[in-house]
Amino acid sequence: MALKVNTAIRKSGVFVVAPIGSIDAAGITIFQEKVTSVLNQNPDVLIFDMEFADYINSMGIRVLVKAKKAMKQRGGKIMFINLQPQIKKVFDILNALPTLKVFASIQELDDYLDAMQTRSHSNQDEDG
Repeated sequence: MALKVNTAIRKSGVFVVAPIGSIDAAGITIFQEKVTSVLNQNPDVLIFDMEFADYINSMGIRVLVKAKKAMKQRGGKIMFINLQPQIKKVFDILNALPTLKVFASIQELDDYLDAMQTRSHSNQDEDG
């Protein structure tokens, strides 16, 4: 199955990249192009929804690492949801997960983001 990559704006500053299929040599160009396109829009949060990604190779990991570095440089966050077991295993092997936020669902991610923003807003109120 050829890789397809959907992108969406979840809300202001929050972008979702959702690969469908195998992130491998055959699909790496489209994956890189879609991720770069989203990064060029200066997101605050970049979410990779991996629900329909069934495989990832080192080239795909490299795209994710580059995206993580780009987001870190601009003070943004990168997160993963719906990580499939075989892809989680790759992340575990590469020791990538301890530094990445991974959520079971979009609702869990939304709850986290709401809490993070509420906390940030509370801190601003205290400072002001």
